[in-house]
Amino acid sequence: MGSAEIAAIHEVTRSFGELDNRFGSGRVRTSVVKYLDSAVTPLLKDGSYGEATGRRLASAAAELTRLAGWMAYDMEQHGLAQRYLIQALRLARGAEDHTLGGEILAGMAHQAIYVGQPAHALDLARAAQLAARSAGVNTLLASAHVLEAHAHAGRGDARSCGASLHAAERAFDARRPVDEPRWLSYFDEAYLSAKFAHCFRDLGEGERAVRYARRSLDMDSRYVRGRMFNLSLLAAGLVQCGELEEACSIAGTAMAMAEELQSVRSRSYAADLRRRLQPHKNERVVRVLRERTRELTSA
Repeated sequence: MGSAEIAAIHEVTRSFGELDNRFGSGRVRTSVVKYLDSAVTPLLKDGSYGEATGRRLASAAAELTRLAGWMAYDMEQHGLAQRYLIQALRLARGAEDHTLGGEILAGMAHQAIYVGQPAHALDLARAAQLAARSAGVNTLLASAHVLEAHAHAGRGDARSCGASLHAAERAFDARRPVDEPRWLSYFDEAYLSAKFAHCFRDLGEGERAVRYARRSLDMDSRYVRGRMFNLSLLAAGLVQCGELEEACSIAGTAMAMAEELQSVRSRSYAADLRRRLQPHKNERVVRVLRERTRELTSA
């Protein structure tokens, strides 16, 4: 067992990750789990290799296991997602891969925010910061700071949220992508803007949410699910600003995308938009949107 097998795991992880971003986890999760169980786990248990190769294998396996956890999260199978992410963290630590370990902790913080556990998310985001500093990876540090900010927003703490957003900006400005793992390339200016928009949406600051959500749309076209999320953020911010006509136009696009994606999170974002529009249900533009999206609404 050597470099070819490890390279294959990395390539499979990259390919499945691209499909996940384009189509949603529901289309590919079963294949990822099958490959992990049938091809990767036996290498970890029964492979014959030296210490250095073992660490590289554990790191590659951690990346794939993290992807399996992220996909379970996307399908809102939260207990399963946590088990995969914990296993991925163990593998990354066994490989002494501090960057990947920090990324996994950041993913766990992301999930904790989503399920309404901001205090737990704070602990995880701060642990991710420690890993990022240990690894000397500023993009990961920016990610961890912005997740801390989002957790503060979930607790209604605007002052602490602002301090963490400022720290995220500083770390992002100091990054050197050429010296960082390629799998961190998703965290670009558009992604950072989306995280800022999440924070301001949750704090009820509609104008700032709209400003950053618009910036987030200047993004890589391969991230179809991410674009759906960012459009939803923009629509939510516009509702907060009372801009119902544009909000409904954007929401209609986002909801149509959610219908095409096999992603439970995407459906939840669409449901959140419907809840935000409910107080305005008698407005003509909202009634028109409800008619256009009736099939999705009843799904």
